[in-house]
Amino acid sequence: MSHERDIKALVAQMTLEEKASMCSGSDTWHTRGIERLGIPSVMVTDGPHGLRKQRASADHLGLFDSVPATCFPSAAGVASSWNRELIRRMGEALGRECQAEEVAVLLGPGVNIKRSPLCGRNFEYFSEDPYLSGEMAANHILGVQSQGVGTSLKHFAANNQEHRRMTSDSIVDERTLREIYLASFEGAVKKAQPWTVMCAYNKVNGEFASENQELLTAILKDEWGHEGFVVSDWGAVNERAKGLAVGLELEMPASHGEGQQQIIDAVQSWELAEAKLDEAVERLLNIVFRAVDHRRPDTVVDPEEHHQLAREIARESMVLLKNEDSILPLAKAGRIAVIGAMAQEPRYQGSGSSQIKPTRLEDISEELAKSAGDTATLRFAKGYELNGEEPDESLAAEAIELAKGSDIAVLFAGLPSRYESEGFDRKHLRMPANQAALIEAVGKAQPNLVVVLSNGAPIEMPWLGSAKGVLEAYLGGQALGGAIADLLFGDANPSGRLAETFPVQLSDNPSYLFFPGEGDKVEYREGIFVGYRYYDKKKIKPLFPFGHGLSYTSFEYSELAVDKETLNDNDILHVSVKVTNTGGLAGMEVVQLYVRDKQSTVIRPDKELKGFDKIRLEPGESKIVSFELDKRSFAYYDEALHDWNVETGEFELLIGRSSQAIVLTGAVTVHSTATRPMMLHRNSTLSEISQSPLGQKIVKQLIANLPFSAGLADEHAAMLRAFMEHMPLRGLLSFSGGKFTEAGLATILQQLNDQDQEVTA
Repeated sequence: MSHERDIKALVAQMTLEEKASMCSGSDTWHTRGIERLGIPSVMVTDGPHGLRKQRASADHLGLFDSVPATCFPSAAGVASSWNRELIRRMGEALGRECQAEEVAVLLGPGVNIKRSPLCGRNFEYFSEDPYLSGEMAANHILGVQSQGVGTSLKHFAANNQEHRRMTSDSIVDERTLREIYLASFEGAVKKAQPWTVMCAYNKVNGEFASENQELLTAILKDEWGHEGFVVSDWGAVNERAKGLAVGLELEMPASHGEGQQQIIDAVQSWELAEAKLDEAVERLLNIVFRAVDHRRPDTVVDPEEHHQLAREIARESMVLLKNEDSILPLAKAGRIAVIGAMAQEPRYQGSGSSQIKPTRLEDISEELAKSAGDTATLRFAKGYELNGEEPDESLAAEAIELAKGSDIAVLFAGLPSRYESEGFDRKHLRMPANQAALIEAVGKAQPNLVVVLSNGAPIEMPWLGSAKGVLEAYLGGQALGGAIADLLFGDANPSGRLAETFPVQLSDNPSYLFFPGEGDKVEYREGIFVGYRYYDKKKIKPLFPFGHGLSYTSFEYSELAVDKETLNDNDILHVSVKVTNTGGLAGMEVVQLYVRDKQSTVIRPDKELKGFDKIRLEPGESKIVSFELDKRSFAYYDEALHDWNVETGEFELLIGRSSQAIVLTGAVTVHSTATRPMMLHRNSTLSEISQSPLGQKIVKQLIANLPFSAGLADEHAAMLRAFMEHMPLRGLLSFSGGKFTEAGLATILQQLNDQDQEVTA
């Protein structure tokens, strides 16, 4: 399909002006071509859960018409499937639709961490957990790119709010940045090599992401080995030449010659090496020609096939949060009240640049009627105005009467599009007051109440006690109606698990005090304690924990096993567990593996997700689920080493149904192979000095020679040990009774440092 090209020779034929022109778009959606050299222009367009190719105009906000495309569930839901293979199939379908429309790069997926449930774009992001986010993103990318279409992993990096997103400065310490906010990008880049990475609008620690040498070159290109190019978020460029110098190859959209001229001026004034420009153009051309060589002009998409895939993905993305008295699945008989404007005006996708024009859109109430068949009677009441806030008494009364006269009520509610969108953050986690009031009123009239939610992010549920069943449908895409009907009537078994924590109230969230910052300054003071890492450590009970989700069947876990009980940090640990379907229905289970460092000298979360798998089991069937854990599964990011580090010690392996429902535990001992030079000084503590064999010997001698160290009562000896542990070496000058001198201190330090002491990290 492809043919060899000498990219360097091609660049050598280009004028300075042509090379500079390649580094900006020709319009909103196209790269710039050079006809005389046979360099084509290619199209990029918005995703990530569907193709948003505009028919005309250069409007970025999605206000104009776009071609019909399959609208798959948004990322918040897709991540709740915890199904790598399923999201890869979704990516393949997206890639085929891009080929059919001659699109070279689909802009997505987004792997920004859900630092706060208030972020207006959370529906477009996967999770609060970087491992889960990275796994979902990698498989999305692999799926799309298997079809010869590129992706753009976004928004790099620490872009976790919409408020002042083009000027805000995310202030994040190095460890938090590495463990939480970069790790999701790292996993996706290393496993899937997205053709492009999109830099964010915001600053990170004082530098715009578009001009951040550490992010774009040192980490992304040099450390992680990204081979493609970096594109700006639309309008994210601050100073074009400075951005190019640190690794921003493509500015989008077109800057009408301004960016090009800034690059030319910088090269001519020797502020920018022309070799750096050449390197950028080479990266761009490699991707442009890759797209051209992988064009499949005869691609034909079957819209019905993709619609059915969207329905399957939606089914697996929805989470059964509550099922008291096994109220679900519904019997296909009796009188069923269907209540809520959202049953006929579904909220199926988020608002903003990801908005898709679906090939078709299922009506929820119609799909419910199809699934119920002729043996049940379904009647509908609107219940509330979708665009209203205060209860409408007549609509509510009609709904209550319908519920009273029915055997069961299913009420559709959630967040209207005005509540969450790209461009602004939410101010609270409440639902519209008219919907919340209706749920409580219907629950009093009809105790057999099921609530189906359509929303892109967590909500508070003060009404939870009024409903026996709650199904979180998220933003389920164009096939949400059929997927909801399949689950409610038991034609499919719920298998989604939350990829984010639902707090009882907004103030429980760890970023609550610091979000969205003051002015442009956004300090990530909660550090590594994001999402379940915080709730677990603080022992705060959430409304629903990370990883939670119910099924119509039951599963039993047994036989947790490891292939070794002691290992070095550079070894691979194989873990297995047996899972059995002990219920009466076929179902899918998400097996979650968390790791806990039992004793650490650094602050660490109570547990962290390090493995997961989704399996399907028939009634009575068992399967062995296997995991591989590597160094990163046990490591934290050591700021002193600027690297990942494992402390020697015991680690617990926790198998759970959620972050707070652990069912099996095991343990292994991991030995660190890392060493670090110890440059000791007069303020090094005795405990630090004791980390080397020579240091231990010296400290033991020093303490033995203290005038008050012998003959102490137990309580005084304990106090002395604690006192001495963190005493600086120079403290012995005061407490040795003159036996320890400055000369002796200098001699000991020289002995220790001359030995080139290395200690286990």
